Amino acid sequence: MDFLRPASWEEALAAKAEHPSAVPIAGGTDVMVEINFDHRRPEYLMDLNRIPELTDWEVGEESVRLGASVPYTRIMEHLRTELPGLALAAHTVASPQIRNRGGVGGNLGTASPAGDAHPALLAAGAEVEAVSVRGTRMIPIDDFYTGVKRNALAPDELIRAVHVSKADGPQQFAKVGTRNAMVIAVCAFGLALHPATRTVRTGIGSAAPTPVRARTAEEFLAAALEEGGFWDNGKVVTPSVAQEFARLCSAACNPIDDVRGTAGYRRHAIGVLARRTLTWTWESYRTAAGEGKAA
Repeated sequence: MDFLRPASWEEALAAKAEHPSAVPIAGGTDVMVEINFDHRRPEYLMDLNRIPELTDWEVGEESVRLGASVPYTRIMEHLRTELPGLALAAHTVASPQIRNRGGVGGNLGTASPAGDAHPALLAAGAEVEAVSVRGTRMIPIDDFYTGVKRNALAPDELIRAVHVSKADGPQQFAKVGTRNAMVIAVCAFGLALHPATRTVRTGIGSAAPTPVRARTAEEFLAAALEEGGFWDNGKVVTPSVAQEFARLCSAACNPIDDVRGTAGYRRHAIGVLARRTLTWTWESYRTAAGEGKAA
């Protein structure tokens, strides 16, 4: 195994163009596990830790540009207001040591359906900034996951950043695991309310071959909120609406049986998480709307 250590972004792109099979590594929280257990033996390993701009972020008027290597700890500390769903997901990532090293770019690169960042990124409607010597392209998160641990990156491309719209409404994230830390999700769920467009987005992790959205559930909930006047009257969402939303989220899953849980359990758990996160996000929306009227 050859070790590449570019000193700049330009050098990294040139090295990736010359060695398309090179596996990038920054935090190493996913890649090194595979290498240590001899599940993966790449011909080239590319260390990106000498490229400081990958750990930078920029808060714009409408969105956040998050460098691929920004550690989860910094997301939790500095972007809780702008990216609440991702900040909540970051809290559940492994241990403090790993949160200090791991970043969203690694989750996207490995594209494991159990990656904690994926449900939050799907719910927020993120875009992935993919770069090669040929230029830059923006990949919508909905098009990024192409199969089990496969993504839409070309062989010569690297992830430079993720662009995420600033939250215009409440967001939530929840996952099921055997404990609160150092655990791979049995399943996970992200939910974002977008009052500006009166739409809803979801993200499901570890319950299908790829991270997915529950699109039918989103359409149902958005229609129910609109038809019932909930966006305007701020009333509590009826139990029948919450129950149907949960059922449709469960139906969006395509899980497997494995050592962490059965397919049936995952479907059931996603329904529970969907109902809970809807309760939490809607209560936050009602509270904020009430405070706005009082002001």
